[in-house]
Amino acid sequence: MNLDNLKNQTQNKKTISSFFWSAADRFLAQGFQLFFNIILARILMPEDFGLIGILSIFLVFAQIFIDSGMGSGLVQKQNRTDIDYSTVFLFNVTLSFILYVILFFSSPLIALFFGRVELTLLTRILGLNLVINSFSIVQRSILTINLDFKIFAKVNSLSILISGIVAVVFASFGFGVWSLVFQNLLMSLLTVFLFFYYGNWKFSFKFSTTSFNNLFSYGSKLLFARLYSTSLNEVYNLSISKIYEAKIFGYYTNAKKFSDAISETITSVLQQVTFPILSSLQSDKERLIVVYVKLIRFTSFIVMPFMTLFALIADPFVRLVLTDKWEDSIPILQYLCFARMITPLSAVNLNILKAVGRSDLFLKVDLVKFPLIILVLWITIPHGIIPMVIGNLIVSLISFFINSYMPGKLFGYGALAQIKDMFPIAMSTILMALFTYLAMGLFEDSFSKLIFGAIVGISSFLLFCYFLELREFKEIIQYFKDLSNNYKFR
Repeated sequence: MNLDNLKNQTQNKKTISSFFWSAADRFLAQGFQLFFNIILARILMPEDFGLIGILSIFLVFAQIFIDSGMGSGLVQKQNRTDIDYSTVFLFNVTLSFILYVILFFSSPLIALFFGRVELTLLTRILGLNLVINSFSIVQRSILTINLDFKIFAKVNSLSILISGIVAVVFASFGFGVWSLVFQNLLMSLLTVFLFFYYGNWKFSFKFSTTSFNNLFSYGSKLLFARLYSTSLNEVYNLSISKIYEAKIFGYYTNAKKFSDAISETITSVLQQVTFPILSSLQSDKERLIVVYVKLIRFTSFIVMPFMTLFALIADPFVRLVLTDKWEDSIPILQYLCFARMITPLSAVNLNILKAVGRSDLFLKVDLVKFPLIILVLWITIPHGIIPMVIGNLIVSLISFFINSYMPGKLFGYGALAQIKDMFPIAMSTILMALFTYLAMGLFEDSFSKLIFGAIVGISSFLLFCYFLELREFKEIIQYFKDLSNNYKFR
């Protein structure tokens, strides 16, 4: 075995292992979050989720400013020092205090704009999350650099579990929307504490202008790209929350939360794992492309069947788990599932641009999508929330081709090549959907539809993967066999 093959095998094992632990972290965390969200959705009203959704629009922008792309700058940089870490830490914390003060005094204007007086106090309390979260940005970057996702799993699971229990107790005693506020604050506090407890990094008060300039030079491009892309995403939230009552926005918010549970989990895993790995390969183009192709195929293998199956069982899931008071969110959830199917694939295409230091192209790719999103939004707004969500699906499909254009130019692996590689997986997914739909049609009650739909969907997809001899299916089976063999020899 030559050295290149050995390196490739080592990289493959490292990539799959990192995926495993990062996926375990995200799926475990999302499992807890969905569990508590289901309980809270049964206790609270759609309006409560709508109010928190309104505030999230402003908090997500502030959080992007606080990070300023410098967390990613630490991961992308090859020779990092303690000065780099402390510089980013001091910048993050200082900026978070400044933005919180701005948000505090702007809260009456937010309440006035949406016509909900209670948003003033809610904004001032929930806004404390900005300051709290700023203390963990560097810790997250260090763990990502080291691919230490076991600690991520511990921290996220514990913080979500404890805060979720507290939120359910508060909701049961009639605290309403404040149950969700306390849940968010407590989760952030626990996360920061546990990152410092499990992590090895000790912060200092050293600040380097040179370090800041170098990191901000890279991060500022990502900052503007994230602000821009987030603006395009949040324009839907802003439009729906302004035009429709809080109840309708609550339907949309909760549907989005469930569709994002799978899509954003996969995207988060991809961004956590692929960015440091691709960054480490930026000087070896041949190996970089090999990993890049593998990531596209593996991502489609996970996201296509999961999102399709969830869209199929959305109706019985909502009626049985969330109760009939959420039935108006069913079609929203189904369309969002198909829209979010594309998101993780776009994340891989954009991640490779960041990894090779082309954050300028990252921004340019997002700028191209602006006219499309505004046009579709302008066309669909007058026709109601369902056409708006369908428009979002159309934008997601077109955005895939836009996001894959520059990587195609740089690495010769564009949209058409990716679609060709994903075709066997798509066929397995379509066959799975057909079998699942027919199986669910045999039953009338929601419980049977949900259980048998899920069982038939999962088992049929795996069966088609086996007969079609999909490479990704074989690699996952082999990975678990290796884990089992390693365990036996201990």
